[in-house]
Amino acid sequence: MLRRHGSRGCSAERLASEFGVSVRTVKRDLSALERSGAPIWSRPGPGGGYGLASSASLPPVSLSPAQAVALLAAVSAAPDAPYSDLATAGIQKILDVLDPRTRAAADELASRVWVNTPPAASRAVRSALEEAMSEQRVVRLRYTSGSGTTTVREVEPVMFASTNGQWHLVGWCRMRDAMRWFTVSRIAAATVTTTACEGHSIHEVGKPPVNARPVHGRIEQALPPE
Repeated sequence: MLRRHGSRGCSAERLASEFGVSVRTVKRDLSALERSGAPIWSRPGPGGGYGLASSASLPPVSLSPAQAVALLAAVSAAPDAPYSDLATAGIQKILDVLDPRTRAAADELASRVWVNTPPAASRAVRSALEEAMSEQRVVRLRYTSGSGTTTVREVEPVMFASTNGQWHLVGWCRMRDAMRWFTVSRIAAATVTTTACEGHSIHEVGKPPVNARPVHGRIEQALPPE
């Protein structure tokens, strides 16, 4: 998004609105990116904002129109998948550096692929779950079970799993003292705590179905051999 705004830059308020997070979160994350060496500039005061240095760009990317549309279709069909917003931003970066003829062909082909997906879970909830998973910190959930009972749980996130069209957070429930599956669409609120997880691993989740696999495609690394 910063690249698309070019030298004009973009305000923290605009970024917060675009990604459904607070201005404080935007400023914190941009500050972290700057400290990590990302070529981000900031301009204080009225009309100020954030931008990406003009020298920061991807090298030329060689994709066919069909490959570009495959990426678009995959992300568009799964808006509630973990880190889908980051995937969308990544694909946009790729599209921005395609040569004009390939980009035009991809745009035309993309108009021939439609998706109709149900509403995704709250962006604020998904953002908290993603942060807790990435940073391995305990997340506090307000969760409604299938029977309609609402409880507040502190959960150590272990993995995300998609089954039968539903995304789940799988983690160690401190209230139940056991591994539990939480349907993301039933999580009404999620807050990342400052408490670090204690190291529960995917090996404690159990053996996945024969047709399940990690998104990197190498199922042999997900579980130890029997």
